[in-house]
Amino acid sequence: MSEWTVVSVIVVLAGLLLSLLKPLISLNSTLTRLTDTVEKLEQELAESAEKNREAHTRLWDKAAAQDEMLQAHTLQLARLEREGG
Repeated sequence: MSEWTVVSVIVVLAGLLLSLLKPLISLNSTLTRLTDTVEKLEQELAESAEKNREAHTRLWDKAAAQDEMLQAHTLQLARLEREGG
């Protein structure tokens, strides 16, 4: 093999190496950003679930209070009907 053949092979291998490294570096940075985004979404989802749980608790407490009021009114109406009836 001549010296120029060796130089040509080295240049081709260096070009091949560079052509493979650029997409790999780009892929790595994209995966890092994606990981950060997923972690942020997980955190926001957890916060949203907690707020949702609190809101449902308030709604259920309000519904229970209204059920008690409705029951009291029903008993009062039944008592009035018996007394007036």
